Amino acid sequence: MRNYSRKFGLVEKWFARRIVKHSAKKRLKLYRKLSALLRNNFTLMDALDRLWMIASKDGRSTGEPFAIAISIWQGRLENGESFSHALRGWVPFRERLMLSVGDVSRLETALVHVIKVAEGSDRIIAPLISAFAYPLFLLVLTFLILIMVAVYLVPPLIDAAGKDIIWSGVASSLVSISDGIATYWWAFPLSFIVFVFLITVSLPYLTGKLRVVLDKFPPWSLYRLFTGVSWILSLSALTKSGTPITKGMASLRDDSTPYLRERIDYALDYMSEGENLGTALKHTGFNFPDKEIIGDLEIYAELDNFEETLEQIGNEYLEDAIVRIQTTAGILNSFAILLIAVVIAWVVFGTFEMQEQLTAQM
Repeated sequence: MRNYSRKFGLVEKWFARRIVKHSAKKRLKLYRKLSALLRNNFTLMDALDRLWMIASKDGRSTGEPFAIAISIWQGRLENGESFSHALRGWVPFRERLMLSVGDVSRLETALVHVIKVAEGSDRIIAPLISAFAYPLFLLVLTFLILIMVAVYLVPPLIDAAGKDIIWSGVASSLVSISDGIATYWWAFPLSFIVFVFLITVSLPYLTGKLRVVLDKFPPWSLYRLFTGVSWILSLSALTKSGTPITKGMASLRDDSTPYLRERIDYALDYMSEGENLGTALKHTGFNFPDKEIIGDLEIYAELDNFEETLEQIGNEYLEDAIVRIQTTAGILNSFAILLIAVVIAWVVFGTFEMQEQLTAQM
């Protein structure tokens, strides 16, 4: 039997923890293999032994991050800790929360729920990234075009015209903006960076009435969709495993952002007064996760087998969210393309007018 109490260096353990915690795909593969082994009547320790052999390449690479992780988990299990508690510090809190249900029932089922929730969240991340990546690229490209115009196109025409000419029309705006860009070019990338930073910070942290308004527009509306999908899927996994809805919501609150925490707290307040999940979410006034979903929850929360229905609602909401994000991405892309087309047209017309006014002066 291996020595599960082997000591690892602080740096070695810190590095391994970072790798494991941020390697979601490899973690899911490990969960999937572990679930399969448990379903085939392996004990938890024997199953982890098999996984350790794979991670360490039959013991030749014991310093591999996942091999270190499994060894530490086994050491904690040997000391009497539960599996979810053994994983503390190595996996996200939400995964440990869902696995904690398996500590008292079927761990293999809890692992499957973790995988489903993670895969559902991953499915929405790809269209979410594409919704912002291309428009941001076009905005940067637009700025680069303006710099090229300000540095290489307009100055030669101004030099050829001399100081006496008075530009008019589109040519005047082209000259003025080009002068501004040439003088304060640094302000544009700085403003862009600050703008992106403020939006990024506001997504998980901004709350209150202003956030309710912003949630109607991208990128905040897309963040609401993503957070709502992840929350519904996680809650359905917990309730399906036997966790009461209010307890599941309170547990999910502990690892949530201020944005989600505000919505959970308000909903729990209404539920403590006897309202069901859908009605409580409706009365919060946040329209979270979505008006249609709230309506469905109001109806189904009063019926039998709500746990099964909640999972179905979560899966349907996931598919709907992906379509809506793709639609929003198309609108943002069209807007960005239109913007760059307008800028190019403005540069072309402005250049023609500069040439015409320059010719007229000669």
